[in-house]
Amino acid sequence: MDMKPIRNSAKALIIQDGKLLCTKNKDQFGIFYLLPGGGQEPGETIVDALKRECQEEISAEIAIGDLLFVREYIGKNHEFAEWDSDIHQIEFIFSCALKSPIGDLKTGNVPDVWQIGIEWIQLSRLNEYRIYPSVLKSAVTPEGIFFDKVYLGDVN
Repeated sequence: MDMKPIRNSAKALIIQDGKLLCTKNKDQFGIFYLLPGGGQEPGETIVDALKRECQEEISAEIAIGDLLFVREYIGKNHEFAEWDSDIHQIEFIFSCALKSPIGDLKTGNVPDVWQIGIEWIQLSRLNEYRIYPSVLKSAVTPEGIFFDKVYLGDVN
């Protein structure tokens, strides 16, 4: 099977009051969580892509900080190989903050296909959730301390 072109994606890691802001999604296996963000369009900087995607998915303006992690996802190597065998994505995960508080959590105007909402997840309970990339469960502690390595590898 032919691989699709490599896709760049930008993700926002937003931690506030010991909680991580995620998009809530649903597939045939149930509920799962993702960091807000998505694919970079041609001619768009990775930072502009992240700002646009957060507006689309969580209706929020964000302040973008440091690049924390780079994660690759080569679908044929992971649990969803049956569906994702032609996917190769590189995610740039940035430390971000909301420019203003989100009152009522509301999905943006252009949510992802599986997105059903937004949810703050308690960092101390991250292991209880189906979250991708799952390496976040060990990369982010309840105190918000991160791995000291930037490149996470080909992980799901």
